[in-house]
Amino acid sequence: MAYSDVYAGWKADPEGFWMTQAEAIDWVKKPSRALFADNAPLYEWFKDGMVNTCWNAVDRHVLAGRGDQLAIIHDSPVTHSTRGITYAELQKRVASLAGALRAKGIEKGDRVIIYMPMVPEALEAMLACARLGAIHSVVFGGFAAAELAVRIDDAKPKAIIAASCGIEPGRVVHYKPLLDGAIEMATHKPDFTVIFQREQEVAKLIEGRDFAWHTFQYGVEPAECVPVEGDHPAYILYTSGTTGQPKGVVRPTAGHLVALHWTMKNIYGVEPGEVFWAASDVGWVVGHSYICYAPLIHGNTTIVFEGKPVGTPDAGTFWRVIQNHKVTSFFTAPTAFRAIKREDPTGALIGEYNLRSLKALYLAGERADPDTIKWAQAMLNVPVIDHWWQTETGWPMAANPLGIEKLPVKIGSPSVAMPGYDIQALDEGGHPQPAGQLGAIVVKLPLPPGTLPTLWNAPERFQKSYLDHFPGYYETGDAGYIDEDGYVYIMARTDDVINVAGHRLSTGAMEEILASHPDVAECAVIGVADELKGQLPLGFLCLNKGCNRDHAEIVKEVVKLVRDKIGPVAAFKLAVVVNRLPKTRSGKILRATMVKIADSQPFKTPATIDDPAILDEIRVALQTIGFAKA
Repeated sequence: MAYSDVYAGWKADPEGFWMTQAEAIDWVKKPSRALFADNAPLYEWFKDGMVNTCWNAVDRHVLAGRGDQLAIIHDSPVTHSTRGITYAELQKRVASLAGALRAKGIEKGDRVIIYMPMVPEALEAMLACARLGAIHSVVFGGFAAAELAVRIDDAKPKAIIAASCGIEPGRVVHYKPLLDGAIEMATHKPDFTVIFQREQEVAKLIEGRDFAWHTFQYGVEPAECVPVEGDHPAYILYTSGTTGQPKGVVRPTAGHLVALHWTMKNIYGVEPGEVFWAASDVGWVVGHSYICYAPLIHGNTTIVFEGKPVGTPDAGTFWRVIQNHKVTSFFTAPTAFRAIKREDPTGALIGEYNLRSLKALYLAGERADPDTIKWAQAMLNVPVIDHWWQTETGWPMAANPLGIEKLPVKIGSPSVAMPGYDIQALDEGGHPQPAGQLGAIVVKLPLPPGTLPTLWNAPERFQKSYLDHFPGYYETGDAGYIDEDGYVYIMARTDDVINVAGHRLSTGAMEEILASHPDVAECAVIGVADELKGQLPLGFLCLNKGCNRDHAEIVKEVVKLVRDKIGPVAAFKLAVVVNRLPKTRSGKILRATMVKIADSQPFKTPATIDDPAILDEIRVALQTIGFAKA
């Protein structure tokens, strides 16, 4: 069946389409219908069904005779270890942990915060909560105490599950002191914590409050799966809000199951039993959807990778994992590929591994610049699929659906809208833009199953953040356009569209041009304040390893490139070479912070930043060209 038929089929009968997809899930009680629109514009899916996520992700595969298949492979170059857990073992482990949580009073609807590194126990904790109908909230491991405290006060967890430490190349991150500090700062106090002690660091436990992972489970009765209503929250995932107060995205149980199951075959093109790898972290939405839930719901083997694209030990670590575990479908962020390309521009390390099992590479998390895509295509010789989605949606809005049909690739576009998403580009007044015209990217309501129905304890903020600006639509916060073939182009966050002398210009389009320069490994463009033109674009360039050309020459060349490709209207004259760009731990470039530094404005160091020292490097570089005045 062609993609156009599938999409048209959904559009003609959304109710029928989603009820058919719901048949792939095991229900305790089937829903009477798919969409519940009584509270529009707040929509709900499969609300009157009864279901359990853990049953669908674990138990049903064991029951179907697949208990000996590997469910999880933990590959940890930082601890030089690899181990596998079968579906049958996973069922025992999760039922035991859930039983111990239940014995301590955790029940349906209670919140549990999970604060762990990339170990299988993080997934087991998520699944144990799902087994009981408890609502988990995973906080990225190693987040500062103050950030964790804010989330404790918002979610009010009855328990916190953590590890003694995380391991980064060359250092141990002490989780327990961070956790103790957060609990001390928070107004709300959990009843108890469970600490998974790692051999690299055994944490000191507080008598009566802290329990060790293994002794905590000793002698308990394993727990069965507790059925929950279709609209029961599976989890809360905090995403950074512009006001500094994080937004708790709520994920409803039934829609999450149905949508994620559909994506594995149709978008990622994998069959049950094949190995799927998303190189992300459980603390981010990719980790929730595509490390933990979707692969297990679909009966795949998932990889939990504790390492980095470069430095653990080198830029070949991804290829080793793909070779050793026979990965079929691989998903990572473009920033990871740029790091690899910068270290190994000719792809010499790729030739050392057998990547025959790999059928496709998926990129998401930020714009995939054409240069990175072309490099990956040339080096890996498999389809490289850029796709686009958000924490709020939980699964792809636009993609090239390999499992339905491989559509022609248009580099720079995450392809076309997936069933469930009616994507449009609107002008400020809410009118559809003609093909190729930059506008605000929105999705016509209702959003499909598995997307956020609201924010945790903040319904007004949900309306204001996403629904009020364009009534009848979900506002994505991204700017871009749709071409005459229906391909979506995401050019920048709406905040990153800059206004140069009345011309609205996309920083993404300029970044694309800078990245095409042979010496540039990675780049970013921001808009800086200018008295005459309102804003001017300013480029940051990271050069390829081994490039020792004169920086001024390279700057001159990229300025000419932008002038040739976009024209003088872009007024692109400023660029500076830096060693690295400030990023969040999930790889997003902190453009808003860079703007504040350039404009000499006060700013708060973002909690999600990978390394705060980079901000000083950026300030110094900007001062050399007359910005970031002390």
